[in-house]
This record gives sequence, C-alpha cells and structure tokens, in this order.
Amino acid sequence: MHWTHVLLIVLATMVLTVAGTYWVLKTYIFVSSFEPVELSQKEEKTLQQKLRAIGYDFSFTSSQTGRQANQSDKYQDEIGQDGFLKPEAYSEQGAKREVSFTEREINALLAKNTDLAQKLAIDFADDLVSAKLLLPLEEDFPVLGGKTLRLNAGLGMAYRDNKPVIILKGVSIMGVPIPNAWLGGLKNIDLVSEFGVDPGFWKSFSEGVEHIQVADGKIDIRFKE
Repeated sequence: MHWTHVLLIVLATMVLTVAGTYWVLKTYIFVSSFEPVELSQKEEKTLQQKLRAIGYDFSFTSSQTGRQANQSDKYQDEIGQDGFLKPEAYSEQGAKREVSFTEREINALLAKNTDLAQKLAIDFADDLVSAKLLLPLEEDFPVLGGKTLRLNAGLGMAYRDNKPVIILKGVSIMGVPIPNAWLGGLKNIDLVSEFGVDPGFWKSFSEGVEHIQVADGKIDIRFKE
C-alpha cells in the first residue's frame, strides 16, 4: 500500500474519531437546556382540579395581580358577610384518597413553579420513574468549568404482595453508570423491604399506601385510611 493511502486512512480515522467524540460530548455530557412542558388550556384546567382536590391552590396565571384575583374568586364562597373565613367542621366523608398525575402535568409544574424548568425532566414508564437533570458547573470548576453535565436516575415503583415496591435502578453521570458500591449497595434493592421493617420513613410510607401504579406517561397512588 502506498504511503499516501496510509496517510489518508490515518487522517480519515482521526476525523471520524474527533467527530464521534464531539457528538458524544454534545449529546451526553455537555448539553444545553431542554424546552419546558407547556400544557394546553384543557390540560391546565384538569391539573388545577386535581391539585385543588388535594388542597393545593395552583394557578397558571403568570402575573401576581392575576393570581391574587383568581384566589379571591375561588374562595369567595368561603368568606362570610363579616369578611372572615367561615368555620367548618372537619370531616373525611367523601374525601378522595387517590392522586393521579400525567408525566406532562408533573413537568409542567416543575416548569411553572421552580427554576428547574430547563434543568429537570421526569419520565413515567411501566413500573419506572426516571429523572434527567442538567447540572451547570461554575466557571472556576476544574477542567469542566462553565459546562453542563447530564445526570440520569431511575427508580422502580410498583405495588406487589400488598405493599409498595421502590427499587433504585441506578444513577449515571455523563452517561456512565455509578458503581453500586458508590451508591451504598442500594442498587436493585427493594428499599421498602430492606428498610421498612424498622420504624422510620419507609415503614410509615409502606403502611400509608394502598396502591401504586406507574404506566407509560402516568402515575396513580391510592392512600389508606
């Protein structure tokens, strides 16, 4: 083979390597922010009804004046003629014990109420909740200063044998999975079974949940009395 052919092959290999490296860095490591979710008016109304049913007052009105006006209208029936809030006896009769949210609704809430709109996104798949986080680094950060890193995490979530099942599927940084040892050996372990025996958060969580179902684009949770 002539030396010019060898040189061309070497140059082509270098170009392909550089291009491939750039694509990997651009796609998986140094990424730009992603577009926040925007709901239609019908979706906004549905989400507002769900949130109000669990006692969370939420409005998609952007201006402070608009939000105050909406709140005033919503609670007008609960204000007496004397201008004070009407007293009400506590009752759980007819109370909903189930919450249901779509993936779009959760991401829209993040986009509307926090500064995470372009940094955090949640995904619902069958028995799996995934999160994608874009983490901007400070300019003086060693080597990667001023860049944005991509972090991904997965959490298995289901309901089996009359109890919730919560399993850490893994965490990755820049597309590289973090070793299980660095995660405290918790990867692929049912956290409820592991820590729900002794008094604490996981035991209380397990005893308060009657059902969990995560499907493509949706999550349903039903609570016990």
